[in-house]
Amino acid sequence: MKLLTKAIEKKIPKLYSTEEVATEEKKVVVKFFTPWSNWTWFVFEGNQLEDGDWEFFGMVHGNTQEMGYFKLSELQEIKGPFGLKIERDRSVGGELFKELS
Repeated sequence: MKLLTKAIEKKIPKLYSTEEVATEEKKVVVKFFTPWSNWTWFVFEGNQLEDGDWEFFGMVHGNTQEMGYFKLSELQEIKGPFGLKIERDRSVGGELFKELS
């Protein structure tokens, strides 16, 4: 599965552009998850880096819940049992965070 399509890229607000928006009111542009555990990454903002990678800012749910930065390449490198990889939730795109959390 392709984690980030050109269509999704066009919808991602630039980093820091939603700073004044309350977390619960932020739009989730894309949601990534591990199919073998409870880890989930909700993307609110992002910038494409000079090397082509993407740096995102969003909410991460795992052992704890915290806001932070993460890179597309980091998600692509994660491998679970039997070679499973991070997936993109195709049903999410544009919902408010409070509707998904």
